[in-house]
Amino acid sequence: MKIVTIVGARPQFVKAAAVSRAVQTYNQSISGNQTTILELLVHTGQHYDRDMSDIFFEELGIPEPAYNLGIGSGSHGRQTGEMLRGIEEALLREQPDWLLAYGDTNSTLAGALAAVKLHIPVAHVEAGLRSHNRCMPEEINRVLTDHVSTLLLCPTETAVKNLKDEGIKQGVHLVGDVMYDAVLHDLPVAERRSAILRDLGLQPKGYHLATVHRAENTDDTIRLDGILAALQEISRSRPVVWPMHPRTRQVLSRLHPSLLADAIEDHSTPIPGRAGTHHGLRAINPVSYFDMLVLEKNAKLILTDSGGVQKEAYWLGVPCVTLRDETEWVETVEVGWNVLAGADRDQIVRLAETRTPPGERPALFGAGDAAKRTIEVLAA
Repeated sequence: MKIVTIVGARPQFVKAAAVSRAVQTYNQSISGNQTTILELLVHTGQHYDRDMSDIFFEELGIPEPAYNLGIGSGSHGRQTGEMLRGIEEALLREQPDWLLAYGDTNSTLAGALAAVKLHIPVAHVEAGLRSHNRCMPEEINRVLTDHVSTLLLCPTETAVKNLKDEGIKQGVHLVGDVMYDAVLHDLPVAERRSAILRDLGLQPKGYHLATVHRAENTDDTIRLDGILAALQEISRSRPVVWPMHPRTRQVLSRLHPSLLADAIEDHSTPIPGRAGTHHGLRAINPVSYFDMLVLEKNAKLILTDSGGVQKEAYWLGVPCVTLRDETEWVETVEVGWNVLAGADRDQIVRLAETRTPPGERPALFGAGDAAKRTIEVLAA
């Protein structure tokens, strides 16, 4: 059986690594007349520089892509259209049995559309997620992908219910979250290899961690300024470490060039006088997956608009303030480990100052075997 896997953005590299390991394990375990699985990766290039792509392949041991489309940035229409063309060419050449798509990016949608138009069945990992905000590009991508998929591999019971509410019942499987598999597998390795705390002069639980990258925040000046003002205020009492997404950096360099020049650090070269116990907003360049896991685990609090970081905060036992008005990971809010703050300065500051761990963390995302279950469904 041949599977073409579509990746393009950082979270997809993490998920693909977990599933690729499961493919290798499956191939080693089969016997008799069972068919091995050949997996080929198509990298769209949606995240296209070393910090956003190459280092993830190196750290996670992801197989070399069979196709690297090198699409890069651009408008949603242009980026998705170029991906469609490149993926279609790869699919016509390879004629796979399945196309495997992850999450909710433009790469996800382009892969699903290219495959279904060629009558190649689509398996969607992280199917059924809904923020119920159709202004989000990610929401459009995930809804459309679900509705053309043959297999819908859901991470949570809520995701299964969302699909049922939309009339999708066939091909739906509750497998768990492959990112949870990744955290369980990769955290011990990250803690051995990462020197990020030392490089930044940080103490465990002595800082907060922030990430901001979603278009709803970076493309809205009022929202971005509210978040920025909140992070500056919070950093007066405890350092806030902010690995900065290229899109966010580009916007801030235009809106607040002097602030950005003062804040940016290259974590690989500690800046004299800026390490240790100093307070302030410490914007750094994007970090590797291993470094990010270590930063997350040792943070006192995480402020983010990232869906993946919300989940990782939960799994690592770190309270989270989500810089959005809604989330597709409602379970983390319902159990009290996550709270929605929007982009209002005062609200963010208040919630950051009052967040305390609620205690129990129920197993909401499976047992850490989602990748194995995904491959079993595909091979059935």
